[in-house]
Amino acid sequence: MSQLQNKPYTEHRPGYHFLPPAGWMNDPNGLIHFRGEYHLFYQHNPESAVPRNIVWGHAVSKDLVHWKHLPIALRPDKPYDKDGVWTGCMVDDEGTPTAVYTGVHPEVQCIATSKDMLTWQKAPENPVIASPPPGLQVTGFRDPYVWRNREWWYAVVGSGIRDVGGAILLYRSRDLRRWEYLEPALVGEKAKTGEMWECPNLFPLGRKWVLWTSPLPLGRVIYFVGAFRNGRLTPEYQGEMDLGGCFYAPQCFRDARGRRILFGWLWENRPEKMSVEAGWAGVQSLPRQVSLSPDGRLLFEPVAELRQLRRERASLPAQTLRSGEEVGLKSLTGDRWELRAEIQPQEAQQCGMRLVHTADEGQVTTIAFSQAEGKLSIDRTRSSRYEEVARDIRSAPFSLKDGEILRLHVFVDRSVLEVYANGHTCLTSRIYPQGTGGYQPYLFAEGGSAQLTRIEGWTLEAVW
Repeated sequence: MSQLQNKPYTEHRPGYHFLPPAGWMNDPNGLIHFRGEYHLFYQHNPESAVPRNIVWGHAVSKDLVHWKHLPIALRPDKPYDKDGVWTGCMVDDEGTPTAVYTGVHPEVQCIATSKDMLTWQKAPENPVIASPPPGLQVTGFRDPYVWRNREWWYAVVGSGIRDVGGAILLYRSRDLRRWEYLEPALVGEKAKTGEMWECPNLFPLGRKWVLWTSPLPLGRVIYFVGAFRNGRLTPEYQGEMDLGGCFYAPQCFRDARGRRILFGWLWENRPEKMSVEAGWAGVQSLPRQVSLSPDGRLLFEPVAELRQLRRERASLPAQTLRSGEEVGLKSLTGDRWELRAEIQPQEAQQCGMRLVHTADEGQVTTIAFSQAEGKLSIDRTRSSRYEEVARDIRSAPFSLKDGEILRLHVFVDRSVLEVYANGHTCLTSRIYPQGTGGYQPYLFAEGGSAQLTRIEGWTLEAVW
């Protein structure tokens, strides 16, 4: 952080979300809980805040909150990965950490192993998958995700079949070095789910299997829940992971406690010029625990370890939110905080909260639930006075059952805004107010009164 202190836009650099000391970051890679420590690798350009000369950055943590930066793990130094060591995963091969990643160009799949999680040796057999399956006209071939089932290793590779749609290609191996192509585990429809599926994750959850992927050119994350038999996934439920407009390429892993945890890349919504001047670009989401609801959709919640960041607590008693009035939690302020609010919408057409910039009340971000339209949204049209940053409205379908209350769980970290609603809907966004200062939360109702049944918040400690 010290090398960035004199850079502009320091008021936008997050304080408790993970990011490297400087430079560019995108996809999380190689997530693994190994020998009591959490390892996070990531796509990284340490030299500049632009997506060039990609290496694997590396950090380690004992609690998913406090991270130690480690030396770069993988660099593009072989003929098969000379143009970049791209996204991949990490597996424990009987005590040997093994990275499985994409080398470019062309896109090929490779492995590297380590004895100490610090120095890495690329396998002499690389590339272990040297080309896409013969006979398939693919639109991409990258981002392997690997798991073990008894004596076999299985891998899915993100791809697409030309003029058909995105596809997930399934492979198997006994030793991680010699791979046999099986078949597409799932093929999409180009018009509905994009032409190429990046960053697939396929894993069991409860009695079902989950596949999520980041389709091009859609720029968001879709998921499927269903049965996985004989090499094929039969979807029973399809959903969107996060429609806030800034969340992409998530990867998950299973820790020693049996939890499924994910990180996702939060990209910038500002011009490259601003990122270069700031000296950094890209943030990882908070670690989210993933579970499955009875109706088959994914549920998300921030991991419990994040509570250790809580400092000063603020709250208000239950009260009525009258139409057109706002109730401020004035004892909660600053640019790093967490807030939990529960609202019974009653007859209100719209309710939610506004984040008002303390140094300039004209800079406002609104989180709103519309009963009439059945949606949850983040309105950034007045979030910033910088004309060049994204200022729009992002929405997700959202409704409440009879008697159900709106439960908002909100994290603010300078330019990062993460919203969790009722355990199943996430909106993650980036906001870039002009000038230093924090945010003040105000609860509101419009078109009728609502009942605020709970509001509780905490300022959060910075770890960077």
